[in-house]
Amino acid sequence: MRKTVVILGCGYVGIELGRQLLETNARSGGADGVHVVGVRRSHAGVEALESAGIEAVQGDLAQEKTLATLPDADVVVFAASVGRGGDSTADEIYVDGQKAVLDHFGCREYTPDRYIYTSSTGVYGDHGGEWVDEETPLEPTTERGRVLVEAETVALESAQKYGIDGTVARFAGLYGPGRYRLERYLDGPVTEGVLNLTHRDDAAGALAFFLQENCARNEVVLVVDDEPVSKWELADWLAEQCAEDVPPKQTKAQRLANESLSSTAKQRIRAEKRCRNEKLRSLGYELAYPTFREGYRAAIDSLG
Repeated sequence: MRKTVVILGCGYVGIELGRQLLETNARSGGADGVHVVGVRRSHAGVEALESAGIEAVQGDLAQEKTLATLPDADVVVFAASVGRGGDSTADEIYVDGQKAVLDHFGCREYTPDRYIYTSSTGVYGDHGGEWVDEETPLEPTTERGRVLVEAETVALESAQKYGIDGTVARFAGLYGPGRYRLERYLDGPVTEGVLNLTHRDDAAGALAFFLQENCARNEVVLVVDDEPVSKWELADWLAEQCAEDVPPKQTKAQRLANESLSSTAKQRIRAEKRCRNEKLRSLGYELAYPTFREGYRAAIDSLG
């Protein structure tokens, strides 16, 4: 029987997830019977979905008139994000938006079997560079942190209310095609700190793995690579690989001395943790890009 996967906010990770699901289906000769539907607000977004072979629906994922046009789904993936300069707040998208989606699909005669919410390691806040994992208590100290934690609670508890198995996938810093931002590290100045990274293909790959291997139901999983890296170390390595001069660097104190920084930006600069992926590994997922070295190779090679 054909399985329908609806991806709400089908952008950077969502398109790759759809592509991987469709590719796996094609390799099996269509035996998997996967039907992928993506929702985007913009015309350009819809064109990107169509180019990837994903059935596109244009609309606002939190509006009932958009949700009503979507087919019954076996899996719903909520991958929406708050765009810069957008009209919606994090609370409206991650909390209210999820509630609207789950209430809608949960009240259908045919309810989804699974619901996946793509979260962020931003739920951890600052841990002084110490290791964190799925068991680390979440004690947000900022409004954004509070919203991110509440959104995870909605994903698991509201899904459970309707008999839907929820999964929260916590992504670290996403990078990959179109988001390597080499110039940031090659030009500098590079501010000290620790990076936790998730290549786009592994972000999508982990979600596809959860579905194909029928695992991580009613669980939170950190989707992050094997090796947190110092920003200075990454910058120096990239400079060496690209045959460039070592970029200028600055301490956090030097960066924070900039009076034009917002309080949110200052909190982000101060926050530091190292994310552990043992649970992801224990589920059996094999990272395509286990460290930044493999992940940045395509960008480096593209420079010739």
